[in-house]
Amino acid sequence: MDDASKTQIMQAVDARFDDAVQFLSELTAPPSTWGNVQSAQTLMADTLKDRGYEVDRWLINADDIAHMPGFSPVIGCYDDAVNVVGTRRARGKGRSLILNGHIDVVPEGPLGMWDTLPYEPRVDGGWMSGRGAGDMKAGLVSNLFALGALRDLGLAPAGDIHYKSVVEEECTGNGALACLQRGYRADAALISEPFAGSGSNAIEAAIPLIAALHEMEDRWNLPACRYPEYHDHNHGLNLNIGKIQGGDWTSSVPAWCVFDVRMGLFLGQDISALETAHSTVSGNDLNKLAITAATDARFFGLYADTPALVYGPKAEAIHGFNERVDLESTRRVTQATALFIANWCGLEPL
Repeated sequence: MDDASKTQIMQAVDARFDDAVQFLSELTAPPSTWGNVQSAQTLMADTLKDRGYEVDRWLINADDIAHMPGFSPVIGCYDDAVNVVGTRRARGKGRSLILNGHIDVVPEGPLGMWDTLPYEPRVDGGWMSGRGAGDMKAGLVSNLFALGALRDLGLAPAGDIHYKSVVEEECTGNGALACLQRGYRADAALISEPFAGSGSNAIEAAIPLIAALHEMEDRWNLPACRYPEYHDHNHGLNLNIGKIQGGDWTSSVPAWCVFDVRMGLFLGQDISALETAHSTVSGNDLNKLAITAATDARFFGLYADTPALVYGPKAEAIHGFNERVDLESTRRVTQATALFIANWCGLEPL
């Protein structure tokens, strides 16, 4: 492909990028958490149909994939586990390609921890905020508008394209596996998954806080600290961690943790030491980093003998509060994806 053709493709992406941002906002608005993907998948299916794709929308049946390598036990009911695949059959004999993305998102957690509501996407300073904007609806939009840029130039991939919007990536990966079982295979797969997720684990941060409270309990029970009537009791005061709650989703770094404590006190004792222990321990121990890198790519590489690339836009606070995606990186990724499709599949006239 010559430089002029490359420039045309990139300019075609730019010409529609405002539309891509608008569609990303529309796709981020439905809260497509576990058991709640129908609205977002309807939007994907309708959009693919409007663009001329052969659309397959089906409810995953766990029994159909239970025998396949990589199958994960089903956590809950699959009454809402809907996959959508849009296919364009090529006239030519170019190499085929899967463009894979997942529509499911992790729970949003306490709304009070967000600067803006998670399902009211907002653009500010070149970033779009919202649950799923980065992980990974921006990738779905990038794939769609990369293909759209070629179409705007009167071109199409010369190999078959399977555009996949799958569920279940955040907990099992069974959505991608169901696509393979249904026969959607190709010479290669591109997964537009973002990275750069990080967070501080609030449950883990509670562990040293609890330890500090037990150290305080030991100090308060020292002979010099005992109330006179309890002088002969070696352990007159008792700490009990009676209840603990935290986190929202197994794959999310827990951003909140609450535990209830029962602590005995001597008469007239000041309890301000509890606040001091909390601020001291949380200030030193909340700075933890957790990075996860499990994607649907494993199904293509391990079980379908298909080369799989993972290439997506820059995102921050993936699985956390105030998740956001860098729109400039989304534009660049869309351009690169369009060029990759052109090179991998070849091009033919519409």
